[in-house]
Amino acid sequence: MADYNMHILVCGGTGCKASQSELIKSNFKTRLNEFGLSDEIQIIMTGCFGFCEKGPIVKILPDNTFYTQVTPEDVSEIVEEHIIKGRKVERLLYKDPESKEHISDTKGMDFYKKQIRIALRNCGFINPENIDEYIGRDGYAALGTCLSEITPDEVIRMIKDSGLRGRGGGGFPTGLKWELTRKSVSDQKYVVCNADEGDPGAFMDRSILEGDPHSVLEAMAICGYCIGADKGLVYIRAEYPLAIERLKIAIKQAREYGLLGDDILGTGFNFDVEIRYGAGAFVCGEETALIHSMEGKRGEPTVKPPFPAEKGYNGKPTNVNNVETFANIPVIINKGAEWFASIGTANSKGTKVFALAGKINNVGLIEVPMGITLREIIYDIGGGIKDGREFKAVQTGGPSGGCLTKSFLDTPIDYDNLVAAGSMMGSGGMIVLDDSDCMVAIAKFYLEFTLDESCGKCTPCRIGNKRLYEILEKITEGNGNVEDLNRLRMLSSVIKDTSLCGLGQTSPNPVLSTLDHFYDEYLSHVTSHKCIAGQCKALMHYSIDADKCTGCTLCFRNCPVGAISGEKRAPHYIDQSLCIKCGVCFAKCKFDAVLIA
Repeated sequence: MADYNMHILVCGGTGCKASQSELIKSNFKTRLNEFGLSDEIQIIMTGCFGFCEKGPIVKILPDNTFYTQVTPEDVSEIVEEHIIKGRKVERLLYKDPESKEHISDTKGMDFYKKQIRIALRNCGFINPENIDEYIGRDGYAALGTCLSEITPDEVIRMIKDSGLRGRGGGGFPTGLKWELTRKSVSDQKYVVCNADEGDPGAFMDRSILEGDPHSVLEAMAICGYCIGADKGLVYIRAEYPLAIERLKIAIKQAREYGLLGDDILGTGFNFDVEIRYGAGAFVCGEETALIHSMEGKRGEPTVKPPFPAEKGYNGKPTNVNNVETFANIPVIINKGAEWFASIGTANSKGTKVFALAGKINNVGLIEVPMGITLREIIYDIGGGIKDGREFKAVQTGGPSGGCLTKSFLDTPIDYDNLVAAGSMMGSGGMIVLDDSDCMVAIAKFYLEFTLDESCGKCTPCRIGNKRLYEILEKITEGNGNVEDLNRLRMLSSVIKDTSLCGLGQTSPNPVLSTLDHFYDEYLSHVTSHKCIAGQCKALMHYSIDADKCTGCTLCFRNCPVGAISGEKRAPHYIDQSLCIKCGVCFAKCKFDAVLIA
C-alpha cells in the first residue's frame, strides 16, 4: 500500500454488494482513469465495515474520511471534489442524530467509540482476496512463531491463560478443548471450523470469512499444530456464496505461499484445509450433528460422551471451534495471553461480536468488550430505538436465548450474567424489540423456527415443541385460557430437562423468559382476549366511528373481502363475520375513523 498516495476502501460485504458496491468500485476505477490517477490511488474492495445501516460505505485514506450510503452516481462528485480539489462531500458524511453535525472520521462516531475490534480487526481494512495485505497486518506471524519458537503444550497453555471461551454458543474454554483433543491418542486427528451460523439475524461468522478468511485459516493451522492434526475442514452453509468464494481464494493463496500443505515454513509440519458444505440446517450448529453431516449422514446429534475430542469425524479425535473463536487465536499469540485477558470480565475474557438488528437505529455488526452493558450497546452504539419508540426487550442468543427487559439494561454482558438472566450468549444475535412488539407472538416466532429446524431424533424436542407451539397458537388466536399458561411452563421444563441436544434443551427459553417478564401480556391474551401490542390479528377488532366517517368510500373500495358496506357521504359499517383483519381499511382511512380494539 506504500506505493500509493491515497486508498479508496469500498465495502464488499454481502449487504453492500447487494446495494451496488461493485458498481461503485467500477465507477471509481473509470473516473480515476479519466483523470490519470490510477497509478496514484488504489481502490480496495474490503470486507464489512460493520455499520450496515449506513451502507454502502466508502472510506478514503490517509485522511480517514468515512462516506455513508454512497450510490454509484455519487462517485463522480467524490472524485472531483474530494480527490481532485481536497474538499469533502459533506452530504455523504455521517450526520450525528443529536448534534446534527457531520462527522468524517470513525473515531468521532458513537457507533465505533466503545468497540474493540479483535476478531473484526481486518474487516473493512484489507482486501480479503489478497494474502499480501493480510501478511502486512501481521498475518501468519503467529503461525510462524508457534512452529519455530513455541511447543504445542505452551501454545495451549497460552490459550488457556487468555481465558478465551467458545464464541459459538456454550462458551466452553477453548484451551481446555484443545488440550483434551491433544491428549487423545490416534493416528489421525481433525480440526473443524464451524461456519454454520443459523440464528435469525446473525451474520458474524459470515462477515469474518468475507472480510478476513486468512485469520481463520491461520488459527486452524495453529490448532492443528497443537493437537497433532494435519487435516482441517470448514463446514459452511451453502447460502454463503461470497464467504465460500473468498475462503477458496484464501486457501489457494495460502497453499501457494507454503502456509498450507506439506512442510509449512520448512518446519516439517503438514496441514491442509478443505471445505464442506451444509444445507442450512440449524441443528448442524451442534458439533456432533455437524460432524455427521460432514460424513454424509443425517445431521442429527448424538449423546455425549464420547465427545468429538475423543471420537469425532470418521471416528477420530476432532476439535470443533466456530469462526469467531478461531479469529481471536492469532492475536492472542501475537499480543500475549495477558493482553487478551485484560479485556472483559473475570470469567468472560476478550470481546464478543454481535449482530445488532431489529427496532434499532444503527443496525450492524459490532465488537465490544465483555462486560459492556445492554444500555451502552443499545443506546450508545446502537443509537437508540427507531422512530423514537420505547424500548421493550432485547432477544439475545437467537432461538436458544431469551428476552431481556429494561431491568437488565445495566447488566454487564458476559456468559454467566446472561444465563442468570434467563438467556444466553449464543453465537451473538441481538434483536431489539420496541413497544409495538407482542411478546407472545415473538415467543411463537422463535419456537416455530426451532420446530422447523428440529432434526426430530428425540421425542421431547420433536413432539414437545410441537405441543408447545400449538398452545401458543391457541393463545394468539384468542382461544387460550389461564390453565394454558401453566401448561406452557410445565411442558417447557420437561423439554429442557429431557431433550438430547442443545437445540431442544434451550428451545423453550424464549417462552419461559417472556412468561417471566411479560406475564401481563399472556394474561391479557387469555382473559380479555386482547393483544396489548395490537399485533395478533385474531384478537384485533376493527370498527368504524360513525361520527368521524365521511363516507369517502376509500375503505369500501379497498377491502379485499367486501366486509365494508355503506353509501357515499354516509357512515360505513364493517361486517365482523367477513372481516379478515388485514388492516387495509385502517391504513387507507384519512379521517381516523377506523378504530382498532
